[in-house]
Order: sequence, then C-alpha cells, then structure tokens
Amino acid sequence: MSLTVPALLTPSAGAPFERGTVERRELGAHDVLIDIAYAGICHSDIHQAREEWGRAIFPMVPGHEIAGVISAVGSAVTKHAVGDRAGVGCFVDSCRECEMCLAGEEQFCLRGNVGTYNSKSYDGSPTYGGYSTQIVVDENYALRIPEGISLDVAAPLLCAGITLYSPLKHWGAGPGTKVAIVGMGGLGHMGVQLAHALGAEVTVLSQSLSKQADGLALGADHYYATSDRQTFRDLRRSFDLIISTVGADIDVDAYLSLLRFEGSLVFVGLPENKQSFRVFSLTGARRNLSGSNIGGIRETQEMLDFCAEHGIGSVVETITADDVDKAYDRVVNSDVRYRFVIDTSTIPAS
Repeated sequence: MSLTVPALLTPSAGAPFERGTVERRELGAHDVLIDIAYAGICHSDIHQAREEWGRAIFPMVPGHEIAGVISAVGSAVTKHAVGDRAGVGCFVDSCRECEMCLAGEEQFCLRGNVGTYNSKSYDGSPTYGGYSTQIVVDENYALRIPEGISLDVAAPLLCAGITLYSPLKHWGAGPGTKVAIVGMGGLGHMGVQLAHALGAEVTVLSQSLSKQADGLALGADHYYATSDRQTFRDLRRSFDLIISTVGADIDVDAYLSLLRFEGSLVFVGLPENKQSFRVFSLTGARRNLSGSNIGGIRETQEMLDFCAEHGIGSVVETITADDVDKAYDRVVNSDVRYRFVIDTSTIPAS
C-alpha cells in the first residue's frame, strides 16, 4: 500500500510552490522509510524547477539534500535500523551491474542513475524529492549520518559536500599541496572547509573581498579578488589544483595560467554557456582541464564520516515552507550565506 505524504510542489516551470501531497511507494523488502527533518536548497533545484536545463517533469517536488530519521524498514534490510539518522543525495537507484556501479561510482552509471527527483524510476514512475515529509528509498542508496553532525547542517553535505570532497580526494589534495577554490558560495564554502581539513594550503579566488572574513574563518589561508587583474599576475603558476564552483563564465586561460606543472583545473560549477580556452594554456606546463560530478554511495559515506570527524558542516539558514520562493530568488542573487535548508515540519498545512 502506497503512502501519501505532504510535499511542496511546483506545478509548472517557474510557478510558485504549493502545498500538496505525493505518493511514496509501498515499503519493499529492501526499502527504508525516512522521516525527513531538513531538505537543502541546491541551485540545481532552481534550474530544474524553472526548466532551465531542458524539459522537466511536472508537478515537481525538488530536493536532493535530505536528512532525517528512519521510521520503518523492510523485512530484508540489513544496513539500517529504525531510529538511525539517514540521508539521501542526488540519486536513489542505479543499474548496479555496469562497470561504474561495480566500481562504486554510481553517479556515472552507464544506464543512467535514477535522480532523486525530476527523473523516472526504471519502472517508469516519476521520482519526487526532499521538499516533503517522508521518502522511501532502497537501503543501498540511503546514507548514514553520524551523530557528530546535526541534521540541518548535514543536509547540504549530500550534494554540496560530496561535490567538493570527491575532486579534492581524486586529485590528491593534502599536506604539501596548494588548492584554490573559485567562488565562495554554497559549494565554495564547503570546498574551503574540506581542503583545509585534508591538510592543503587553501586559497579562495572570489569576485570580490566581501566574504574574505568568512573564508578565512572557515580555513582559507589566503583570499584574493579575481576582479583585480593583478591577482592573476601575482599567482601565476601557484596551484596544484583549482576547483571552479561558480555557475558563471570564467576566463579559462587566465585560471589555467595559475596552475603549476601538471596542475589541474576542475569544474564542478555548471556555467550555462560553452567555455573556451587555448590549447597552449595546457601544453605549456602539461596542465589538465577536467570536471567532476558528485560521488558514489561509498565515497559519500566516507565524506560524511570525514565531516563528523573534523567538525565540518554546511553554514545554513533555516527557512520554512512559506519562504522557498523567496529563497530561490535570493540564491539566484547570491544572497545567502551559504545554504538554505527547509524545516520540513512546516510543510503540512496547519
């Protein structure tokens, strides 16, 4: 028997959110039911709810930064128990058979993973995300949230946290390395904390110095304004790794010039326009240009455990269900420090 749960829905592209309900599937043998406490707002929620990334599925319930407590488990569940603190990230299923899934890189599933929302399960049914009070998910795609992290600051880790942790680990950020984080926003402020905890020397490259105090407080060693062209002269050949978290166009050649021999510039932010560069910017020092996309289940769990060990969480502003439309506009205007999370107890109609 399916479960009807309160949710925030947008009925069409760009339409205001409305209170309503969605149907969650019947609890299967390997499923867990999570009572959602907090749902983070990711900029990708806004792109999809406003249909800026292509045709979307409506009505839509966004949200892939989900934190809560398990209230029921299926008969064959072994990985979780009632009362466990749990989270759900950007996908809720994958084929489990392809080389990427078998390698623990389910985010790159060759069949295509099943997104937490604005997607279709392999049986063709639409998925609905975390702007709701409960979600049913296969135990293999639910994450354990350690006791050392409160649920509100944990929610954005399920997307923003893993989006930065994965490239930092893959490209070897640690003691003796110099890492630059481009942008001091929802993604960037996580990158600063994680790179610092990994032992790297961390520099923030931001359009202005308006968030300098925050960046230094979160663990940055240096902070520079990219609007000042002297920055690019002073920092030439300085970094082993640069991670761009911004959704705006950047001067790729200028940032490549900041890399040392065999350094890497990695995109995790998603500019809407094509980005261009001169091949000479790579060949002059055997530099690398790449991108990264969230992480697999195993690595996401590793990230959560790492954050608990090092006291890392997202810096959040908690809002009610009535504030979501305004919050979307504020995110677009970069008016948040640094991540909105929805208190889902405010979703049911009073």
